Amino acid sequence: MKLLNGLYAKVLSKAVALKNEERGSQTLEWVGIAAVIIIVVGLVSTAFDDAEFGQDIYKKFTTFLGKIGEGDGGGD
Repeated sequence: MKLLNGLYAKVLSKAVALKNEERGSQTLEWVGIAAVIIIVVGLVSTAFDDAEFGQDIYKKFTTFLGKIGEGDGGGD
């Protein structure tokens, strides 16, 4: 989590610096997208730290994948 906080701080400082320059507006958009991705990855990794929650998600996912191959067997 310290790594994510460090990355977030770097992204935020870069965003502030680019905000002061008009020519960096497109770069600022990409930095914002990167920040959102970092936050989402952090939230997902935190959610999967709880082993029970992770196992529940795994079971639901494998059940879902198992149902994909099933069919009703008829074309009527």
